[in-house]
Amino acid sequence: MKRALAVVGTRPDAIKMAPVVLELLKHEDLATTVVASGQHREMLEQVFSAFGISADRNFDVMKQGQTLGYLTSAILEGMEKAISDYEPDIVIAQGDTTTTFVAGLAAFYAQKPFAHVEAGLRTPTIDSPFPEEFNRRAVGLITALHFPPTMFSAENLFKEGVAADSVLVTGNTSIDAIQLLASSRVADDDSRMILVTTHRRENWGEPQRDICRAVARILDAFPECTVVLPMHRNPVVREVLEQELGGHPRVSLIEPPEYPEFVDLMARSHLILTDSGGVQEEAPALGKPVLVLRTETERPEGIVAGNAKLVGTDPDKIFEAAQTLLNDTDAYAVVAQARNPYGDGLAARRVVSRIRSFLGLPAEAIDPFEG
Repeated sequence: MKRALAVVGTRPDAIKMAPVVLELLKHEDLATTVVASGQHREMLEQVFSAFGISADRNFDVMKQGQTLGYLTSAILEGMEKAISDYEPDIVIAQGDTTTTFVAGLAAFYAQKPFAHVEAGLRTPTIDSPFPEEFNRRAVGLITALHFPPTMFSAENLFKEGVAADSVLVTGNTSIDAIQLLASSRVADDDSRMILVTTHRRENWGEPQRDICRAVARILDAFPECTVVLPMHRNPVVREVLEQELGGHPRVSLIEPPEYPEFVDLMARSHLILTDSGGVQEEAPALGKPVLVLRTETERPEGIVAGNAKLVGTDPDKIFEAAQTLLNDTDAYAVVAQARNPYGDGLAARRVVSRIRSFLGLPAEAIDPFEG
């Protein structure tokens, strides 16, 4: 029997890997083990619970005041032991976290093939976003199977000299995840609620204060609007959000909701402001316009398709873009109805089919995603 080791780190990893894990578990001739690095463990377990899966091992690496150096070494130690104990034929991880980079590195050291879900995302500079851009570039060097979500991402890999026969365009597994939950969870838009998420490292400090100032200005100009802002657990993020928006009567600063509840929030929102990569993909599946609170994005497909607009953290730019969507129903409809370029709900099946073929097992034939 062949063995697969699926690795997850953060909550976004878990959301996007859940459909892949569920698909892997359907195959009795492919034994699947799930390990978690333990980044944001409580948030990770919320996602596992939503999808009815669990980790066979959790490294539990988080500690107060941790550095990226500590995190890297702690995950590497856990991964080396997991690979030694489970003896997988392939290691699989998703995205651009430190966990993903280290999972690939540990597989390389053990001479095990590594499969990278959501491969090929790139921004122009290696330190923006930090450290994610380094992580995804570095892990690409040691990846045997690349699963880019779109053709745009695949082209990035081809430009770097990646062999075409190691690349399969799958669509993004986040769309699979949304569809798994949508039939029972999604609610209609019932208000002028604006959903805001901001947590990325490059936005810490003054950029995040600028985002908060823009949110306050939007609320001043549109008294019918409310804001819901799930706060990341990092105290660096929470302190700024509480200082800037904590006393506003139409801002709800809430604890990070479980993933099904977050899907509900996205579905009920009128507009989404985010610096999250995953939300940029998920919102179009629900017909929600997105203002991206970053100066660069590795997900330009949504910008090109018209689902999203890149506004950075400048308060004036954020306000002007939000004002247009809140005032102009025609402009709003164009964005909300734009084609979703990120997936069709079959990404996990494509990933698992290619892994089975790679391991010499019978595989389902599914056309690549045309995105």
